[in-house]
Amino acid sequence: MEEVLAIVAIFIALPWIVLHYITKWKTSATITTDDEALLEELYNLAKRLDERMDTVERLVSSDNPDFRPARLAYDSEQDNQQLRELEQLIAEKKGAAK
Repeated sequence: MEEVLAIVAIFIALPWIVLHYITKWKTSATITTDDEALLEELYNLAKRLDERMDTVERLVSSDNPDFRPARLAYDSEQDNQQLRELEQLIAEKKGAAK
């Protein structure tokens, strides 16, 4: 009886446990469509906030010539280039999904 139990454990239970956790690992490693939508919404919000911050700093600097922006890189071309690349990736992903 113990031999049968050992054979069942080795050839049925052990592979089932391994395959079960491999499946769990693969499904948890992917990003869901809800997660993608949330990330896109957060990206758009961050972009709008960045534009607002640029506007506020421009207005304050026009009223007060001694004002120095608190941000290290005011409307940096390097930052803008990274945003354009990210927008291009999002547009390509949307085009591929359709």
